[in-house]
Amino acid sequence: MELPRADLESAFANTSLFEAKTWQLSPEAWPLTRGEVDELQRIGEACLHFHQALENLYLRSAAGKNLLRNKSLQAPWVAEYLDRGKPASLVKHARDARQRGALPTVLRPDLLLTDDGFVMTELDSVPGGIGLTAFLNRLYDEQGEIVGQGDAMILHFYQSLAALAPTVGNPLIAIVVSDESATYRPEMQWLAEQLQLRGHRVYCLDPDDLFPLGTALCFDIDGNPEKIDVVYRFFELHDLENISTATYLFEALEADELVVAPPMRPFQEEKLAAALFHHHLLGDYWREALPKRSFKQLNKLFPRSWVVDPAPLPPGAVLDGPTAGGRALAHWGQLAEASQKERDLILKISGYHESAWGARSVVYGADCSREEWSAGIDIAIQDALHNLHVLQEYRKPRRLSHPLYPPAGGDPATAGTATSRQGRLRLCPYYFVQDDKVQLSGALATFCPPDKKIIHGMQDAALLPCRVVE
Repeated sequence: MELPRADLESAFANTSLFEAKTWQLSPEAWPLTRGEVDELQRIGEACLHFHQALENLYLRSAAGKNLLRNKSLQAPWVAEYLDRGKPASLVKHARDARQRGALPTVLRPDLLLTDDGFVMTELDSVPGGIGLTAFLNRLYDEQGEIVGQGDAMILHFYQSLAALAPTVGNPLIAIVVSDESATYRPEMQWLAEQLQLRGHRVYCLDPDDLFPLGTALCFDIDGNPEKIDVVYRFFELHDLENISTATYLFEALEADELVVAPPMRPFQEEKLAAALFHHHLLGDYWREALPKRSFKQLNKLFPRSWVVDPAPLPPGAVLDGPTAGGRALAHWGQLAEASQKERDLILKISGYHESAWGARSVVYGADCSREEWSAGIDIAIQDALHNLHVLQEYRKPRRLSHPLYPPAGGDPATAGTATSRQGRLRLCPYYFVQDDKVQLSGALATFCPPDKKIIHGMQDAALLPCRVVE
């Protein structure tokens, strides 16, 4: 199916999904083969297994317990890494026995399509784009080819949350969007409205709309207080101090009056989890904790990654990490002297910081000056006591082609004619978790110009749903 430019512009003009955001338009959804879609399903299962194994690793590390069944392995440093810089109250909440088994209800890996297949740069559990992808699926799906046919994104999002309040027939669900995440409020508002049309009690709220009534958390509907059963948290945990009603949120949780999804467990949102997967001391744990197929899938997906921990080493010891000048590193500062070829690395903050999302902290070593690279390394070392950074091998996305309409503001005579353009792809499949199973419900393709080294939503990119082709 090909959509005329006028139809696309009309659809977006009538439904604002992102605040002050624009992107390039295409007449076609992004094509995925049946084999690629099957692999995406396996990736979703592996992501869920990874979260389950990560929780077990964190809790056993925090408790000083052995990690393996028939072999001695303790790693208290794992919990120390994942808890570093977090408030004690949040760490206590994350370790609370009542939170055991509480996992994110939405999983969204960021996948790059390289010459060697898919590579996962991050695994997001508070992802934007849910409403946008649902809207695009509906807009482009006239022949039943879209990944997540029909309104699967909308339905599975609701079902994954409603299942958290099984004793309530029609639970009241509040999608709470903070000011920091306000860019995404329009799509969350649209999502809530679509569910209201289906008879569900789902509302998109500002944190200031919440108030306590006894031990319950409520908000006002037509002058009457209504008890909230489930909060879908669309704000980062570092932003809690700016949430005026955060205290009421925790009090309702403590009283079992409320469920919050994703859980407020910061270890589930740290990018350094990928580095833990590749850590040479934890290899036996991951092989034992993960199903064989999921271990193999994740081993292929995760680029080699390291935690930038500047703790001093004994004389003669070297880091498990990349090289500089062809030599192993004795401390991370030496990485500033790496050649451009050796700097084919991504440096980014791990989490719990305002710059940890939207590619704000990303430094690509091979695409910046030596001075910029050195400054990034210095920041990672200086901040390590509060915010750890992760170093990750860069995997170059392959060049692909897809039809795009000309950018807005060009020649009106050719504005409605799409031409094949070169670019690189980031694919974000959305999985909704319910009863320890994942449902692939849609995928958002971000198609960027080929000169963009870091792929993310931008004015020059096209944002597209995905369709299945033979």
